[in-house]
Amino acid sequence: MTEIEKQHVFIIGSKGIPARYGGFETFVEKLTLYQKSPDIQYHVSCLVDDNEKLRTFSHNGAKCFDIKGYNIGPAKAIFYDVESLKYCLAYIKSNKIQHPIIYVLACRIGPFIGYYKAKIEKLGGRLYVNPDGHEWKRAKWNALVRRYWRISEMLMVKYSDVLICDSKNIQKYIKTRYKKFNPNTTFIAYGSETTKSKLMDDDQKVVAWYQNKNVRPHEYYLVVGRFVPENNYETIIREFMRSNTDKDIVIITEIRNNPFYDKLKLATGFENDKRIKFVGTVYEQQLLTKIRENAYGYIHGHEVGGTNPSLLEALGSTDLNLLLDVGFNREVGEDGAIYWMKEDMSLAKLIDVADKMSPKETHELSTLARKRINDCYGWEYIIERYESIFFSYFIQRDEVTKNGNSTSSIKLQ
Repeated sequence: MTEIEKQHVFIIGSKGIPARYGGFETFVEKLTLYQKSPDIQYHVSCLVDDNEKLRTFSHNGAKCFDIKGYNIGPAKAIFYDVESLKYCLAYIKSNKIQHPIIYVLACRIGPFIGYYKAKIEKLGGRLYVNPDGHEWKRAKWNALVRRYWRISEMLMVKYSDVLICDSKNIQKYIKTRYKKFNPNTTFIAYGSETTKSKLMDDDQKVVAWYQNKNVRPHEYYLVVGRFVPENNYETIIREFMRSNTDKDIVIITEIRNNPFYDKLKLATGFENDKRIKFVGTVYEQQLLTKIRENAYGYIHGHEVGGTNPSLLEALGSTDLNLLLDVGFNREVGEDGAIYWMKEDMSLAKLIDVADKMSPKETHELSTLARKRINDCYGWEYIIERYESIFFSYFIQRDEVTKNGNSTSSIKLQ
């Protein structure tokens, strides 16, 4: 198949690849890394600082292109997505790409999407959208910004041809809230894996990390995630301080230049508890996996959005997982985890219970968690689902060429 005959898929909305942290970045990394079909050509937008030189480059076979991001507050991501979309449309037109798919991750550019949807249709393309989670619930936004996110979400749903939801709870929300648009939705979760780290416990890299952070293997609870209020760091830290555990809590996150850190310190006084350790970031995947494997337990406090990659990775690597009891987390963890609420002493008591669990009990939970990941969240299965959806348009477009019928009424399951 020639380059122009391939199914071209343009992905915008992630910070790009190679991935560091971030659900969308991890997803795009794996989608391109484990690509099965040679007949799909991915194009990926990558965010760079405004002082960096723009490049085009190849990664995992995907054609990547840099787009500058300007420090203009909440509008930064909106500007980035719009500029990425403009680049894609110009590329499609100049290279005469036939029937492209534009896949937008998150609902940030709703007020502009009607204008660009007309351009996408004029070029013979379709608009796919991942609605992500409830962006308008994030604590960092003021009332005006939250209203923008609600309106933007509504317009992205209205103009999309296909909505790919990474959570059944999000899919249900979209179909219920926007019933008037009769949204064409399908469910594909994020992927994960249960492969062990390639690093041994006595690897110098592993030993050095533990010594440097003053942490003992199997003697700590672990938290990994973006350092934002809606991931419930304050609740987790307060409750941990109230627990009787003699284990540490190791928090892997980026706190530099983040005012939330100082607010958290003031609100909880955690600096006086030697068990609480902010250890910075770990970008090397094999080392991070080893740290997950060696944790006594993983604490997950995310409550905004769909399937979270850090939760999937924890279920695939850490034996004991303590999850905030919300629909998104229950949907993923099912019986392979134990759950806590945000009410006073809920997590503190659960930590004390977890400390006393027998090896048999933690092994049973671990077995259920691994099975859950292997059965429903394996990357091979996820990639097959995505390629099937992308190729459903590939097949449909050929039928359109032959018989002149529209694909607008085709529904995904």
